[in-house]
Amino acid sequence: MALIAFSAELPFTALMNKLFGGVALAVMEQVGVHAHDPAHPIPNWMAMQFLVAGVLILFFAFLRARLSVETPGGWQHLIEAVHGFIQNQSREIIGHHSERFTPFLMALGLFIFTCNMLGLVPGFESPTANPSVPLGCAVCAFVYYNWQGIRKQGVLHYAAHFAGPMPMLAPLMVPIEIISHLARMLSLTIRLFANIFAGDMVTLVFFSLVPVGIPVVFNMLHVGVSFLQSFIFVLLTTVYLAGAVAEEH
Repeated sequence: MALIAFSAELPFTALMNKLFGGVALAVMEQVGVHAHDPAHPIPNWMAMQFLVAGVLILFFAFLRARLSVETPGGWQHLIEAVHGFIQNQSREIIGHHSERFTPFLMALGLFIFTCNMLGLVPGFESPTANPSVPLGCAVCAFVYYNWQGIRKQGVLHYAAHFAGPMPMLAPLMVPIEIISHLARMLSLTIRLFANIFAGDMVTLVFFSLVPVGIPVVFNMLHVGVSFLQSFIFVLLTTVYLAGAVAEEH
């Protein structure tokens, strides 16, 4: 658990600002975004995201170089088990030909899980404890499942399901369906952010009060919450995908 206050600049963030702060500030000015602190334009949650992405890329590059059919290692077994679990779950919910969605769902789940778990490492914090990161993941899921629906059915056919089965109710159904789909992003964002933020804060408070023994219990709870919230996020995205690519609505 990060012992440093959420508002304080973490050591890794300070390093990122030292190395890339100038570039980040120039990019932000080009897109019309003003940094709260021009001397330190990269916030903790963004630096933690870069760290998670870098760790995952390096991990899979390392694993890719050591893949073996005859003598697979422990990490290969673990990743194959995760891949098989997500693929089987997709097949049960979406049906046949769901394998093409597995890479996106697996990348989404591993990114969220690693972000959640980073808060357990001293000197770091969970980027998913900031609402910007869960919102970014929710936007990715929203764009992906709608894009897959358009690819499968075409723009007009996919858009038609927003009108419902009865044409006379279309003026009522279209705004309801649009709000319903936008609410999915809000639901995914709030659920992930609230659970991880609350977990980090509770662990931080108890660690400050009783630094020995009790924080271990909350750290174990944080692991469980991290896994559960990652699973729920991927599960709901799979359900939304199933609705988007279904033949009948």
